[in-house]
Amino acid sequence: MANLVLAVLTARRIARNAAPLACALALGGLVVLDAAERLPQVAAAAALLVLLAALVQRARRRAAAIEASALLDLEVGALLVVATFAAVLRLDGSLDGDAHAALYVVIALVSAFARPAASLLVAIAAAALEIAVRSAMAARGAPIAWGAAAPHIGFMAVFSMLNAAVLRAEISRVRKASHTRLQAEIERLRDDARSYRLLAAPAQARGAAQKGDDERLARSGVEEIHQSVLFALRLLRESLDLYTAMLLWQNDAGTHLRISELASDAPNLSEGPFLSGDGVFGAAITQRAPVVIGGLKPGYKLPYYVGPSPVRAVCALPVFEHGKLRGVLVVDRVEDRPFSPRELELIDEACRYAVRAIQNERVFVQLERAKVEQGKLYRAAEALGAATTEPGVIEAGVTSAREITSVDFAAVTLYDEAQKVHEIRAVSGDGGAELTGQRFRHNAGLVSMVLQNRHPLPYRGEYDEKRQIVFTRRVTPPSMPSIIVLPLVVHDRPLGTLVLGSRRRAAFTDSVRSTLEVLASHMAVSLSNARMMRRLEELATMDGLTGLLNKRAMLEVADQKITAARRFSRRLSVLVTDIDHFKKVNDTYGHDVGDVIIKGLGDVLRRAKRTTDAVARFGGEEFVVICEETDARGAMLLAERVREELERTTFHAAGSGGPVQCQVTCSIGIATYPEAGSTWEELFKAADESLYVSKRSGRNRSTAWSPANRSGSGHPPAAEATAPASTTARPPATASTTVRPPPASTTVRPPAPASTTVRPPAPASTTARPPAPAPAPQRRPSAAGGGPASAGHDGAPPGGKRAAASSLSPAPAKTPGEAEPRSKPRRPPEVDPTSKPKTAA
Repeated sequence: MANLVLAVLTARRIARNAAPLACALALGGLVVLDAAERLPQVAAAAALLVLLAALVQRARRRAAAIEASALLDLEVGALLVVATFAAVLRLDGSLDGDAHAALYVVIALVSAFARPAASLLVAIAAAALEIAVRSAMAARGAPIAWGAAAPHIGFMAVFSMLNAAVLRAEISRVRKASHTRLQAEIERLRDDARSYRLLAAPAQARGAAQKGDDERLARSGVEEIHQSVLFALRLLRESLDLYTAMLLWQNDAGTHLRISELASDAPNLSEGPFLSGDGVFGAAITQRAPVVIGGLKPGYKLPYYVGPSPVRAVCALPVFEHGKLRGVLVVDRVEDRPFSPRELELIDEACRYAVRAIQNERVFVQLERAKVEQGKLYRAAEALGAATTEPGVIEAGVTSAREITSVDFAAVTLYDEAQKVHEIRAVSGDGGAELTGQRFRHNAGLVSMVLQNRHPLPYRGEYDEKRQIVFTRRVTPPSMPSIIVLPLVVHDRPLGTLVLGSRRRAAFTDSVRSTLEVLASHMAVSLSNARMMRRLEELATMDGLTGLLNKRAMLEVADQKITAARRFSRRLSVLVTDIDHFKKVNDTYGHDVGDVIIKGLGDVLRRAKRTTDAVARFGGEEFVVICEETDARGAMLLAERVREELERTTFHAAGSGGPVQCQVTCSIGIATYPEAGSTWEELFKAADESLYVSKRSGRNRSTAWSPANRSGSGHPPAAEATAPASTTARPPATASTTVRPPPASTTVRPPAPASTTVRPPAPASTTARPPAPAPAPQRRPSAAGGGPASAGHDGAPPGGKRAAASSLSPAPAKTPGEAEPRSKPRRPPEVDPTSKPKTAA
């Protein structure tokens, strides 16, 4: 269905895009038909209206588009050509009249504004339409000058190519000149910014984001400085009746002076730059004091005027900043009047004002740059704080590093301090697939040295792949001139490193490196928090002994899986597994051996389950498995596989008396949705009832739930007692007899040793004897030498666990010749069935 909808939408889109071209072709066909035989006035008028509507609609769309596509250019050109042919035929009646020249104008217009491919297709369409119209007119019997068709088509091609070549060449020239002027202005702006110390480093060594920020700050700073200096110069010029007031700034090398700002009406000022030792400039710089000259002759040559000097008095003052010469302030006047000491003070005050304006703007730019860097760090801290997993923290850290500087390669390594092993956890950039997941031991590489010294390396981020190793000699990053490795440390505990690389030289300057160090510290804290959160989630959802889900997590998973099974009408099975005689294992070998067996069963279940199944330790030695898309037969296969594997497994543990080898079995109950129930409570109860059936049937078996299980599940099963091999099995109780819990003073012994056998029930063909009354509880020696054991373990629980009791089935028939009991069985003492049975100490 989705493919059909996609195909319909694609067909609609193709039809919508091809409609204008189809309209142009149809209208061209009408023009050819009109040439063969005149169309009726109504049809011609309707075709004209359609043509004009389509042409206006496509032309308006072409005018509104900033950068139109070739298809749109082709549509407009084709409609214009069809309209021109129709007009020529209606006006002249043929293609040999004077109106045919309009077609050349249309071809030239389309070639000027359309893309080259669209222009070529429009010219070909015009030539094809010319030939088709002349053929139609020839079929009508009109005299046709076929010799004129070739020149017409040739002129179309010439107009198309010449107009496209000439116009596009002129456009290209204008664009190139504009680009050159723009680049020169930008470079001049950068030079001014560097001369005013607004830029600390050339912009080429910075990333795209840093470069844009620096240029924006430099542009605004330079403009503010020029406005402030221009205001001071104009004020000085008006107050002292000056002809020219000009501030020249020295370059970093100190060899040239360049006009920073000026206020003058002189038409013959030179643009510079000027040599620092020229004329009055050199005198002021050499003496480091004001130079005042008066009574200049008309032919006197000043460096900043082209030709004779129009002024009669000039004053040059050196400009200092923190004791260092930075430029020269030059003022002159046409009037032959020397500068007074009061005027020199005003000029010196103007110098200091200009210097203060530059210093203020420099401080403002630094504050603005710090604000930008703090904004980046704030966004990085916000992204790292929102990340709650290790992959999320790594992704947020790498993204933030890319925003701070130009980064072409980024990698995060994590360090296992116990095993002294590094692992490359994530890589962004070239070679990511080969590097991700690589592990290497602590060595003399940059990653290891950074964690050992807690300091970024290499110095200034300058990397030489011939002399330096980042990871190992075998595991290397892409070749880059700039690489920096930052430590990820929390409370002096190393977590890993952040490796950043750039294809630009000097990409990691001092300011960038300090910002990256702050980012690395934030990233280390977020990484530590993500690990702690993952650990808390594991503690809240995982069993500490087996690593499986705990009861709380299993209940949540069960609700989700049952809801999905109900929604999509799927089968779902629940397996409840319990270790047989587990209390005897704990009593005999100790709880440490019991923990080994519980972990072993958990491993067996983990290996046997599918990816979509859920396994949990429900409590004690009881495990629960939830299997999606599994019916009763599939669940039985899984249960048997688990039971058989556990039966074959030998557990080795260190007991109190030395090494212990132990083998256990398990009993499993199975319930399937929806036959056994539609809720978790119903399914678990059904599986628990099936588990009791497995226990009552001799243990070490799997039982699937059936409705018959519910009939006998109202009471707990009787405690199973295995008689020695020499003991004759007593007849079971009648169907009407209910096994009561033993009195408080009664003790049930554990099963007999391994050599003891249980007699099977009598075959069905044996004649049944009258049922005997229920026997009294019997005491039997334990496998460990007579120590008492509590009644009800591993499926026959004491009071307080599974308070359900069950009725016994009718006694099987007795084989002929079987001996009668030696004495009449005693009836057990009456016990209140609602009371909690006690076990012997």
